[in-house]
Amino acid sequence: MLPEQNFFMTRNERFQFCIAYFEENFPIAETELIYDDPYELLVAVILSAQCTDKRVNITTPAIFQKYPTIEKLSQATFDELFPYVKSISYPNNKTKHLIGMAKMVMSDFDGKIPMTVEELMKLPGVGRKTANVITSVIDKQPNMAVDTHVFRVAARIGLTVNAKTPLATEKQLLQFIPTELVHKAHHWLILHGRYICVARNPKCDECGLKPVCKYYNQIVKVNKP
Repeated sequence: MLPEQNFFMTRNERFQFCIAYFEENFPIAETELIYDDPYELLVAVILSAQCTDKRVNITTPAIFQKYPTIEKLSQATFDELFPYVKSISYPNNKTKHLIGMAKMVMSDFDGKIPMTVEELMKLPGVGRKTANVITSVIDKQPNMAVDTHVFRVAARIGLTVNAKTPLATEKQLLQFIPTELVHKAHHWLILHGRYICVARNPKCDECGLKPVCKYYNQIVKVNKP
């Protein structure tokens, strides 16, 4: 039994509890973006920046029907593609990024989506987070994508300590999560942040991580009437 007060728990013990909880309760954890191949996932992830997966999933079917391959997308003009993207946040930039990405994949990577973080980050609209998502989801590489959910949840629970940037969060998480679980842990943390450990009014009463969560034990429980 873990004591309710967990101030003296080591970070390794906290990670072990969280991993065991997620493995038991969420053995299958995967992206909520709908895609059929690496090309479609890359498009969806680029569109998902500061936008909900639900909105992206509503938007992408028409894009993939019009541009079923990376080659077709590379031939699109801004005016042709923009109407398909306009309901997404930052549609101007994302339209330019999608076309630029497709053109570079065709010219520099022989029409195939590259599968290393370094190569992916050369593509327009692809930062480290997106590259980590693509390589971990498609190829199960041990790369930890840190979005706002992962950043928040890791800090609240106490999995990270004084991590001021996504990269710092990524490095700290990789120190404690077994390599073979990194690609799954990414989704555990995202989904937990999306549905339980939400930004405002986290649903602590529903959370199975309460026994080891710093935020709950040091703030929520202390302030309960």
